[in-house]
Amino acid sequence: MTVSGHKLDWTRASLLLALASLALHALANGHYGFFRDELYFIICGDHPAWGYVDQPPIVPLLASWTHALTGDNLWAFRILPALAMTATVALTAEFVRLIGGGRFAQWLAGLCVLLAPIFLILGVLFFTDMFQALTWLGLVWVMVRLEQTGDERWWLAFGVIAGFSLETKYMIAFFLVALAVGLLATPQRKSLLRPWVYLGALVAAVIVLPNVLWQQAHGWPFIALGEAGANGKNLAMSPIAYFEQQFLQVGPLAMVVALCGLWAGAALPKLMTARAVAIAWLVLFVVFVAWHGKPYYLLSIYPALLAFGAARIEQWLGNAMARRAVLAGVVVLGALIAPLTLPILPVDTFVHYEKGIGFTPSVGERSETGALPQYYADMFGWPEMAAKVAAVYWSLPPRDRARAVFFGNNYGEAAAIDVFGRRLGLPQAISGHNNYYLWGPRDHDGSVVIIIGGSRKHYADLFRSFEIAGRIDTQYAMPYETNQPIYVLRGMKMPLKDYWPELKSYQ
Repeated sequence: MTVSGHKLDWTRASLLLALASLALHALANGHYGFFRDELYFIICGDHPAWGYVDQPPIVPLLASWTHALTGDNLWAFRILPALAMTATVALTAEFVRLIGGGRFAQWLAGLCVLLAPIFLILGVLFFTDMFQALTWLGLVWVMVRLEQTGDERWWLAFGVIAGFSLETKYMIAFFLVALAVGLLATPQRKSLLRPWVYLGALVAAVIVLPNVLWQQAHGWPFIALGEAGANGKNLAMSPIAYFEQQFLQVGPLAMVVALCGLWAGAALPKLMTARAVAIAWLVLFVVFVAWHGKPYYLLSIYPALLAFGAARIEQWLGNAMARRAVLAGVVVLGALIAPLTLPILPVDTFVHYEKGIGFTPSVGERSETGALPQYYADMFGWPEMAAKVAAVYWSLPPRDRARAVFFGNNYGEAAAIDVFGRRLGLPQAISGHNNYYLWGPRDHDGSVVIIIGGSRKHYADLFRSFEIAGRIDTQYAMPYETNQPIYVLRGMKMPLKDYWPELKSYQ
C-alpha cells in the first residue's frame, strides 16, 4: 500500500500506537453513561452562540451536532474524543522522530501518552480538554520546525493552532504566556524583531475575537468563574502535593520520562525549544499552585516533555534488554492503573478493584464522593433522574402541569432533564448555574416548580406550599445527586423573573 507515492510502513510506531489507542477506546468508551458535562455541552451547543459562561463555542457546537447524529448512542457520541486522543498519541511519536529520536524513543513517548491516566479519561469524555494536548504539542512542533528551518512563516501556523485551541478552551492562554517567557530565555527571541510572530498573533486574535466580544458583552463571566475556582471551589495544594498529583495523573514511570524531558531542556539541549518548554512547565507549575489550579491543568504540556525525555533516555540507555524492560514496565503499570480512568470494567468489579489497590485519584475539587470517584459517579443516574422527574410532572393536575418547570440545582441536573426528558414530554429546564442563568426563567413565573433536594425552610420562605412527590435513588451517582426527595413547590411569593438575579451561580 502506498500513500502519496510513498510506501506505508505498517511497523511505524506512530501508526501502531494510534491503532492501539483507537482499539482501546473502542472497547471502553461505550460503558457507563453520559458524563454531567457532556450533557451540558450538548445543551449549550443546542443554543448556538459565540461563547458561553464557562467555555468557548467549538466543543459545545460539536457536542450538539454529534448528539444530533448519534442520539443517545454513547459509543458513537464519544468517537471524537477517541480520535483526538489517538491523534495525540500518534503525533507524540512523530514528534520524537522530528527531534531525532529513534524507534525506542518513539515507542516510549507514545506508550506514556497512550497509557497516562489523565489522557485515558480525556480520550473518553467529550470535554473542552480533548483538543488541548494535541494543540499544545502542535505549537511545540511548529516551534521546532521554526528552529530547524529558520523559516519565520511558521508563526502563521502557530497562530492558527493557538486560535483554534483558544476557541475550544482558554487554558492554552496560560501556556502561550509561559512559552513566551521561555522563548525570551533562548536565542529564538530574535523572532520578536521580525513581523511574522506578530502576524501569527494577529491570526490567533482574529480567530478568537468573536468569543472575546461575547465575553465582554456578558460582563466577562469566565473571569468570575475562575475566581470562584481559585477562592474555594478548587482544593488548595502545597507545591509538594501538586507535584505528587502530577505523578498520579501522568503515571509514575511516565512522569520520570517527563522529568528527563525537563532535564533535557535545562542541560545543554540540542534544541532551544526544549529549554523554552521546560521553562514554561516551571512557570505554569508556580502559577497553578498559587492560583489553586486543578492538577490536570498542566496535563497538555506533557506530550512534548515526554518526547524530549524519551529522546534523551534513548541516548543514555543503549542496552536492548534494558530498553525492552522500560517499555514493558510502562505497559504493565499502565494496564494496572487504566481501570481507574478508563471505564472498561463492570462497575461492581471496578469498586472491588479500586478498594483492592487502595487508590483514588483527586479531581482537585472540594466535593464528597461515594463508592465511585467523581468522574465515574457523574456518569450515573441522569436518565433515571429524568424518568423520576417525568413521573412527578405527569402526576400533576393538568392546570399545574401546564405551568410547571424543573429547576436544576446545577447544570448537570438541568441538562439531564433537557437531554433525556425530551422524549418523556418534559419542558425545558431552568437553572441559575453558569449558562443556564443567561437563558433565564423561560417565561415561567414560579407558580409550580419541581426541584430535587434543598432546604424546607428556604422553600417555606419563598413559596406558599410545597410537598414531596418522589425520590431520587441511584446507587453510584454523586452523593448530593442521590437519596434526595423531589419537591413540588407552589405559589412563589414574588415573580420568578424578579428573583432571578438571586439565583446566579457562576462556578
